[in-house]
Amino acid sequence: MPSRNVVKEFSAEQYYHIYNRGVEKRNIFQDDQDYVVFLGLLKKYLIGEMNIQKNRRPSKSFFDRMKLIAYCLMSNHFHLMFYQKDETAITELMRRISTGYAMYFNNKYNRVGGLFQGNFKAAHINSDAYLHHISRYIHLNPKDPKSWPYSSLDYYIGNKKSKWVNPEPVMELFEDNPREYIEFIDDYVDTKRELNIIKWQLANNLDAEEL
Repeated sequence: MPSRNVVKEFSAEQYYHIYNRGVEKRNIFQDDQDYVVFLGLLKKYLIGEMNIQKNRRPSKSFFDRMKLIAYCLMSNHFHLMFYQKDETAITELMRRISTGYAMYFNNKYNRVGGLFQGNFKAAHINSDAYLHHISRYIHLNPKDPKSWPYSSLDYYIGNKKSKWVNPEPVMELFEDNPREYIEFIDDYVDTKRELNIIKWQLANNLDAEEL
């Protein structure tokens, strides 16, 4: 039975939490290069500049169609939060990311077949409260979130800036104060119930202990 939070049709001008894991719960990131390649694909399509290489067609740009609000890559799954301006942007981008990364991974590790557990899952984020709690949930995936190099947390606390990561919609809820966001991250003990609710919702699609 499908979960009630699985999005079948996307709407324009909306936020979505996108997530998926490796087929058979396998690791989809086995070394630092794998994480870098996946993030490189995101940057390639979101940066807003046509990446023209010799003898290759220019890359499609999604810069004017969507924004990446938050992300976290773990060994066997990933979380992404997007704001899309039109109905098909997320679907088109994720098709390119999933196909491109699977081709890279299969070639590198001499394997064939699908890499991900079916199509990506999506949850609609329809309130400010849900928006900032999902951002925290995403950033709290690693055991030591402040030192994990493959999440967007550094963009939230001012350590990094980029055209392809846009924490502004969440940080505006904290008056653009990185210290307040860090306190929000650290304050997960008192909000354990909210985080468990999110896990329960996602568990209908992926095993909760894997998220």
